[in-house]
Amino acid sequence: MRIALGVAYRGSAYRGWQSQPDGRTVQDHVDGALSAFAARPVRCVCAGRTDAGVHALNQVVHFDAPVERSADGWVRGTNRFLPDDIAVQWCRSVPDTFHARASAIRRRYAYLLLVAPVRPALEIGMVGWTFRSLDESALRQAASILVGTHDFTAFRSAECQARSPVKTLHRIDLSRRGDYWRVDFEANAYLHHMIRNIMGCLVAVGSGVRPVSWLADVLASRDRSTAAATFSPAGLYFVGPYYDPVHAIPETTAAMSWLP
Repeated sequence: MRIALGVAYRGSAYRGWQSQPDGRTVQDHVDGALSAFAARPVRCVCAGRTDAGVHALNQVVHFDAPVERSADGWVRGTNRFLPDDIAVQWCRSVPDTFHARASAIRRRYAYLLLVAPVRPALEIGMVGWTFRSLDESALRQAASILVGTHDFTAFRSAECQARSPVKTLHRIDLSRRGDYWRVDFEANAYLHHMIRNIMGCLVAVGSGVRPVSWLADVLASRDRSTAAATFSPAGLYFVGPYYDPVHAIPETTAAMSWLP
């Protein structure tokens, strides 16, 4: 039986999602917890691999269950073996044709940015930060330049293994609550560090360091060296993927109401 799970985690303590020899990744903990609960080796596949320090609200994974357990059992039983900053949110039985990564139609990310003269303290590791004030109108104009199907090579890290730099960015939305700015992204797929590189450029434009037209030049250049520095992973959240409704995969978790 193939099982899909929704996993939420705070990424601050981990070296990203993908398993590493030192075992300090989210996948290592999730696979270990599933294996402990099932008393059999289990290895899962995720919808979107996150970098070190990046968080997730609804990371979808699938695995082929070696034993039979109830949906509630997979949630509560697996959570018994997970650290406090990682938790399974829900469980669904899915057909063998379902694949957490390949079946995803779109993926959502959110970046939470504190715009204030003083660095964060209570929310350290959970928000990005800039001490420069931002021009909301300029930031919105710059973001609109990136919406659509483009070659995003200028926002691609040197370590990126994607076959093509061409991606479709369906939307970038901006909202604010006090000093916290939230930027939402929705795309068919992303390049390595793509959102963090875009955020560096958006902050450069919003703070007046660069004009709005500069972002169009960066995009057209297809040259990473023309863009701003990669922004902090602290404020980046993998909100979750979208699938064909036939799979009945939950699109929300409780933590989505917590994020400003």
